[in-house]
Amino acid sequence: MFDFEKLAVYSKAKTFNKKVHYFLTTVTLDRSTNSQLRRASLSIMLNIAEGAGRISKPDKRHFYVIARGSTFECVAIFDFLKEIQKVEQTQFESFYQDLEELSRMLFSMIKSLK
Repeated sequence: MFDFEKLAVYSKAKTFNKKVHYFLTTVTLDRSTNSQLRRASLSIMLNIAEGAGRISKPDKRHFYVIARGSTFECVAIFDFLKEIQKVEQTQFESFYQDLEELSRMLFSMIKSLK
């Protein structure tokens, strides 16, 4: 087992990514928005994995910062989708809660690596 697979934040990111993947199969979005959301959600998970594989604290921190930035990107995309009525309020709230939790978890990891 790789180190990143033991991280709660990785597990949460993977679950979030699966939810996004399913959501994208149930809604019709333009190609650009679909692609951007898919890439941003996957980026959270992949940057956590890559960061966990780094040796130095600054390297680890760098990838966790990128992962946290991708959480913010997902929030912005879902906020836009809510405005154009492509996501229901309850779905939006669920995604938003997941992203808040991921952001907090990543922020804690980032702070611990200073």
